[in-house]
Amino acid sequence: MNTTRNRTYAYIAAVVYAAIIGLSFLYVKMTVTIAHPLDVLAHRFALSLIVVSIPVLFGWIKINLRLADLWRIIPLGLLSPVLFFAFQAFGLVTSNSSEAGIIQAMVPVFTLALASVFLKERTSILQKMSLLLSVAGVIFIFAMKGSGMSMSNMQGIVLLVLSAISFAGYGVLARPLTRQYKPLELTWVTLMVGCVVFNAIALIRHAFTGSMVDYVQPLGDLSYLGALAYLAILSTMVSTLLSSYALTHLEASRVSVFSNLSTLISIAGGALILHEPVQSYHYVGAILIIIGVLGTNMSGRKRRLVNHAKA
Repeated sequence: MNTTRNRTYAYIAAVVYAAIIGLSFLYVKMTVTIAHPLDVLAHRFALSLIVVSIPVLFGWIKINLRLADLWRIIPLGLLSPVLFFAFQAFGLVTSNSSEAGIIQAMVPVFTLALASVFLKERTSILQKMSLLLSVAGVIFIFAMKGSGMSMSNMQGIVLLVLSAISFAGYGVLARPLTRQYKPLELTWVTLMVGCVVFNAIALIRHAFTGSMVDYVQPLGDLSYLGALAYLAILSTMVSTLLSSYALTHLEASRVSVFSNLSTLISIAGGALILHEPVQSYHYVGAILIIIGVLGTNMSGRKRRLVNHAKA
């Protein structure tokens, strides 16, 4: 019974995670119009680390990590956020957001491949087909928008692919670590890695360009602080906690497919908040994504129930 309840909570965590990430694109647009993207990342991870450290400093939550534990978790933080965001940011220099969206949709495929090799996770043919259906739904939406892939942006595309692989690697590496460490412990260390790396890069950049005042100037803008609070607290800290919790009870391949739900949340958010038009192809793509997500996570359920009954 506890196992079933934990998996239910894990699914809820995965859905909430997808919703938070889907809406984060709106707030990213707001912040990058006010501050340099590297400064946004620096501020974002600094604030998220401060918030997650408050209950630790007051002793409300205990984190018992030795130096050896930190060395095990730091590679997780290097995969995401560091490499994931770095490859994505530089990839977008020569590519567009539509190409990034299409490549990001491939994360579940990369996760499935990596999880099969390194975690020995096994998926049925129906699960594989469902996962591909979900990916096809995202690609269909971008393709119908006239956002195809251009080989002239090969450098950017390669960097975006590396970004997607880094995020897939994060999901695969996090899976075994969730069995050894609490979600908050993993979150705290990965946020610390992101905070140190991105703030170091941002400060070095400003030191070389003599623009140190630009690092703090955006912090006086209330709209920037509001958007930053969402990105730092919800999109970074809370989403990492939710992802870690989901990976504690679900296979990496099952959790990764929920990332495609973010596309639907992003479209819905754009329609409701920015009044962006919703076309018929959005609905078709949405149906494909939802069926794919349900198929990936439900197709193995009957087999698990049979195994429990036999036990």
